[in-house]
Amino acid sequence: MKRISVLILTMAATLATYAQNNEEYGGQKDQQMKTLMGGSNTVGGYGAISLQYSQIEDRDAFVFGARGGIMMGHMVTLGIGGSGFFNDGHYDSNTGTDISLAGGYGGIFFEPVLMPNMPVHVAFPVMVGAGGVWVMTSHNDNWSDNFRSEASDAYMVIEPGIEVELNVTRFFRFCIGGSYRYTSDVNIEDPDYTVPTDILRGFSGGVTFKFGRF
Repeated sequence: MKRISVLILTMAATLATYAQNNEEYGGQKDQQMKTLMGGSNTVGGYGAISLQYSQIEDRDAFVFGARGGIMMGHMVTLGIGGSGFFNDGHYDSNTGTDISLAGGYGGIFFEPVLMPNMPVHVAFPVMVGAGGVWVMTSHNDNWSDNFRSEASDAYMVIEPGIEVELNVTRFFRFCIGGSYRYTSDVNIEDPDYTVPTDILRGFSGGVTFKFGRF
C-alpha cells in the first residue's frame, strides 16, 4: 500500500504543476473540458471495460472488468462494477488433473477525479464489494477437457486504484493504471489442494476504455 500512496502523491503533484501552467490569456483558467480532439461537454455518466494482468498464486492471471456510473460535476463518479478472473493452471501429479483458480467480485465504486478538465489527468477508483473463488480441475480424456469446480469460498474485497486518463474525445477516454486487490481471508477446504488465505491479494495493472458523456 505504501507504493500506491507514493505513486498517487507523485502524480498528483506533477499534474498540479502542469495545471498551473495552463492558464488562458488574461490569467483565467479554462473551465471547459479539454480533449485531444477538441470539444467540450458538461453532462456526466459513462460505462467502461477493463483488461488487466495480475498474479494469483504466483501464476499469470487475467482479470476482465466492467463498470458504469454517474458523474457529478466532472469531479466524482458513483456507480457499480464487477470483475472476473482466472489464472494459469498447473498439473497435479497426485490427482492427475490440471488445477486453476477462477472467480469474480462486484460491488459499488467511488471515483474522485483530479483536474478532469485537462486532456491528461488522474482518477482514483475504489471498489468495495464481495465475490467468490473456485478451485477448478480439468481431466483430459481423448482430447476432451472436463472442467468442474472442486471447492469454493466467498470473500469481501476493497480495491483502490489509480488511472491516468486521456480525454481522446468528448465521448471516449483511454486509461492506463493499476490497483491493489485486498480481500478477507479465503478458506477453501480441499483435501488435495491447499490454498493460502491471502491467495487473492495483490496488484493488477492494465487498460480501461470509458465510453459516455463526460
